[in-house]
Order: sequence, then structure tokens, then C-alpha cells
Amino acid sequence: MTLREILEIIEGKTITENINLDQEVKMGCGSDLMSDVLAFTHQGTVLMSGLTNPQVVRTAEIAGIQAIIFVRGKYPPQKTIDIAEEKSIPLLASKYTMFETCGRIYASGLPSCGVFDLTSHQWDAKFTGDE
Repeated sequence: MTLREILEIIEGKTITENINLDQEVKMGCGSDLMSDVLAFTHQGTVLMSGLTNPQVVRTAEIAGIQAIIFVRGKYPPQKTIDIAEEKSIPLLASKYTMFETCGRIYASGLPSCGVFDLTSHQWDAKFTGDE
């Protein structure tokens, strides 16, 4: 799925300039916990987050995040935008909640980061006794 398609799906706006809206993203993830982003995302992911501080861009760079979508109508401070442009990480905005932004994109066919298999095994082990 391309960033252009995602923008249409979420009725979003671009924040950073010089974005290649035709670039493909492989999967999506929604999180405000940057430790989870580092632990569970993969190269080529689009991240939905309500965090707008510069740390979200630094985390995205380390994790190989393709683009960041700020949810709940949030707009990042200029320092965050400057770092994203320096690192060539597109920033987008959605007026929808994280739940609805993620849901719209997922329902349109973009898969999640694949955390389900990992957490599913842990869930089964804790609650069914099958370790």
C-alpha cells in the first residue's frame, strides 16, 4: 500500500515536505510506547502514534519505520518536523483516533506488524497452562 493510498483512507494531511507519496509500506503499527515500537515493528512499517515529540522520530529511525502518522488531530512541534525532514521520515496527520486510524488502514488491506503470533503463544502459556 502506498502513502498516497493511506492518506486517502484516513483523510489525512502531509506535514513534512518533499514526501514520495508513491512509496510502498509493508505493514502498520499503532503505539504510544516507543519501547514496543523498538521491540515489535519491522522495516517498512507505518507507525500511528499520538506522541509528537522528537523522540518518536529518533525511535522510528532506529526501528526502520517508513513513515509516521500522528493521530487524534495532533500536530508535532517544529523540532520534530525538522528532525524528520533531516532523516527523510515522512510525517502525516490524521484527525481520527488511533483506533479508527489503524482500523481504517487495516480494513483496507495493510497487515499488522505480526506481533500476534508472538503474543498469542505467550497468552496461551499464561492462561491455558500450555507452556
